[in-house]
Amino acid sequence: MAESLGQKLEASKFGHWMQRFEGFMVVVGVVGPFATLPQLIKLFFTHSQHATGQSLLTWSLYAGLSLLWFIYGLIVGKLPIYVGNGLSMVLNLLMVLGILIHAGLTF
Repeated sequence: MAESLGQKLEASKFGHWMQRFEGFMVVVGVVGPFATLPQLIKLFFTHSQHATGQSLLTWSLYAGLSLLWFIYGLIVGKLPIYVGNGLSMVLNLLMVLGILIHAGLTF
């Protein structure tokens, strides 16, 4: 049976190198989603009147896609994937909640 691209990559030198840095990638997966924090602070604390300028559809899609990646990460057992996307999902859902609270149903 033909080897999948993922299997070839994992067996390559690059794949072995990346596996050594899995702990670093977990940190990246945790830190990355927190890029949403400035948006959340503005939405809930400093500029909630601008909530109508946020796209409910976009943030909902981000949350849904993060959920799918979170589930995938659990299935394949890759800690960086499910940790990072689990956090992203929570923060994106907070954005959705904030938009709904401050602006209602918008696009």
